[in-house]
Amino acid sequence: MYAVIKTGGKQYRVCAGQKLKIEQIPADIGQEISLDQVLSVGEGETLKIGAPFVEGAAVKATVLAQGRHDKVKIFKMRRRKHYQKHQGHRQNYTEIRIDAVAA
Repeated sequence: MYAVIKTGGKQYRVCAGQKLKIEQIPADIGQEISLDQVLSVGEGETLKIGAPFVEGAAVKATVLAQGRHDKVKIFKMRRRKHYQKHQGHRQNYTEIRIDAVAA
């Protein structure tokens, strides 16, 4: 059984046992969370699509870690104008393990 969930402005196709890095959510390590914004649920040939969310569907997950992604370096330059700008960014994430998909 798999589901398409929405979290952090992105959509993910998940199934039980999968590890996933999502946008940071306020939760402690080891805490069980429920993701209730389920867009669709499928199993084999059957597919249930929500409008916009599937009624009563939820995905149970466990928080494994909180962390930060690798640094993204931004470099801007205008040739012959003596302009250079260096900038960097590290995005926070929450790593979760999908425990169960309930339709």
